[in-house]
Amino acid sequence: MKKLMMIAAMMVATVSASAQFEPGTFSLQPKVGMTLSKVSNMPAIGSGAYKIDRSLLTGAAFGVEAEYQVADMYSLAAGLNFAMQGCQWEDTELKIGGESLKWKDNKIQLNYLNLPVVANVYLFKGFAIKTGVQLGFLLSAKRKYDMTGSIGGSSATVKYDEDVKDQCKKFDVSIPIGVSYQVPTVPVYIDARYNLGLTKIVKDIDESVKNQVFQLTVGYKFAL
Repeated sequence: MKKLMMIAAMMVATVSASAQFEPGTFSLQPKVGMTLSKVSNMPAIGSGAYKIDRSLLTGAAFGVEAEYQVADMYSLAAGLNFAMQGCQWEDTELKIGGESLKWKDNKIQLNYLNLPVVANVYLFKGFAIKTGVQLGFLLSAKRKYDMTGSIGGSSATVKYDEDVKDQCKKFDVSIPIGVSYQVPTVPVYIDARYNLGLTKIVKDIDESVKNQVFQLTVGYKFAL
C-alpha cells in the first residue's frame, strides 16, 4: 500500500512539474470550446423600419496553440483554430393590414479559420492576461431564415438557405483580449477571450459591420 501511495505521489509530482513551464521552453495546447458571437450594425432580413431584437449566436471552436515561455511572467503564443461565428435575431412577426409576416431562425453563419498571435502576462502562477492580433480567413458564409406569410387565413412557409460568401470580405482582423488559467495539478488550460473585430466584413454595407466574438475553450497543455 505504501509503495502504491509513493508511486501515486511521484506521478502527481511529475504531472505538476510538467505543468510548470520554465523560461526557454515550448508547449503545445490542443483545445476545444464554444463561441458566442454577433455582428455589429448588421441589418436583419425584413426589418425595414421595425426593430428586431438581436441575440447571440452559439457556435463551436477548436484548434491548437503553441506557446514559448520567454520568462517566468511572459510568454508568446500563436495558434490555428476553426470558429463558428455570425449573428442572429429574435423571432419576429410583422402585421401590415390583413397580412402577417413571421421570421424564425433568422441568422447569419460565418465559419472562419483564425490565426491568433498573443502575448501572455502571468500575474501569478498559472493565471495570465493576454492580448494580441488575430487574422481570420472566411471559409463559408450563409444567411438562413424561415418566413411565414399569412393572408386571409391562408399561410405558407418558405425556408431560406443562401450562400452569401461572395457578399463578404474574405479576410478579417481582430484584437483578442482575454485571460487564461492552468489547473495546478494537471496540465489542463482554460482560456476565455473576447475578439474585437477591426475590419468591415460585408462588402456593400456602408455601416461598421464587424465581428464581435466571445470564445471559451479548454485545452490540454504539454511540453514539446
